[in-house]
Amino acid sequence: MSQPIVWIHGDDLSPQNPALLRYPQAPAIWVWDDHLLQEWQISLKRIVFIYECLLELPVTIRRGDPVQELQRFAQAHGADRLATTDSPSPRFNQIADAIEAELELEICDGPEFAAIEGYVDLKRFSRYWKTAQQWAFEPTSRGH
Repeated sequence: MSQPIVWIHGDDLSPQNPALLRYPQAPAIWVWDDHLLQEWQISLKRIVFIYECLLELPVTIRRGDPVQELQRFAQAHGADRLATTDSPSPRFNQIADAIEAELELEICDGPEFAAIEGYVDLKRFSRYWKTAQQWAFEPTSRGH
């Protein structure tokens, strides 16, 4: 089996990303998702923050439809699978479902930030934090 490509997304922009750590020699990609940027009206301040995080990662940056860009990147590198980390985002699930039609998808587990119950607004960190803070300092099911 060939080495996978690593898909970096907005829920794990860290050099300690479990997929990057598991496959340190694998080519990695970030895709600016035009649909998500428009739908969520991501601010320029947030885009700059994300970009600054990406500068610390060994990642190729693309823009467009994530499914198409991930498939092209995998094909360019002769990869038949994609490794990434999990996300609570419904958009992540849409992309992951579409990717699984073409590539094997490996979700690498990392430490759980908070075991949140119920609905979480993921469009703005402040809204997320308002919900997450009550669980963030409690031990998670994985003991991290």
